[in-house]
Amino acid sequence: MRRVVRAPWELLKHAFGWLVLFELRNKVLLAPSALRLRRFESAEVQRLAATTAAAPAALVATVIATHRRPEALRSAVRSALAQSVRDQLVIVVDDGAGLPELPDDPRLFAVSLSRNTGVAGVVRNVGIRLTRSRYVAFLDDDNLWEPDHLERALAVLDSPGAPDGIYTALRRVLPDGTEHDTLSVPFDRHRAARESFLDTNAFVARRDGTLHFSRLHRTPKVLPREDWELIHRYSRSHTVRHVPHATVRYLVNPESFYTTWSA
Repeated sequence: MRRVVRAPWELLKHAFGWLVLFELRNKVLLAPSALRLRRFESAEVQRLAATTAAAPAALVATVIATHRRPEALRSAVRSALAQSVRDQLVIVVDDGAGLPELPDDPRLFAVSLSRNTGVAGVVRNVGIRLTRSRYVAFLDDDNLWEPDHLERALAVLDSPGAPDGIYTALRRVLPDGTEHDTLSVPFDRHRAARESFLDTNAFVARRDGTLHFSRLHRTPKVLPREDWELIHRYSRSHTVRHVPHATVRYLVNPESFYTTWSA
């Protein structure tokens, strides 16, 4: 009997992928909170645009979402500013906790939301909407880039027949500093519907109206993550390619709200 009851679900998983089905369920159950957060996000963009200096233009904007990780944030910012690509803006968006002291660099622009949302997608979206770059990259406040991360990404994005977005390989590191493994999976939308190997810390993409994160309130138990949702949705109408070179040091941190890993 149990097999009979589960048969339709198994058929749907086989046809569409369990991550796609879970995301559809999330959109149905969490839609009311997403609408409220969309209004809050727009109000914050308007408030910050009116009360702070405009972010300078650059070829690529790096968006760093943060919340109460001052030391880790400073390390992430330093790794972003140390990129070999100099035509870059680094925008830090704090999720309502207040900003710590950050490096003095004209390429660094930092803002704080008026209240905590606990929704990484909203925090990142504010950063995207406050910038005007051709490309956008993403770095969480507990991860680091190798100095050639943006250089390798832009070399592909600016080449003939270029894709619209790329993601590099992740070198996953445990909290004690030891290396866990390297995640390097060629892009395949069919496979991505069944495996969560997409992470925006490695993602660099051309800016357009579809480059925005889900505003669903995803607790650590809600799968899939907003990283997976963005790249999977973006690839519906854009070409995405994998660059099999590890340029991201990704912290596998079980206490991280933004980056809980589910391989």
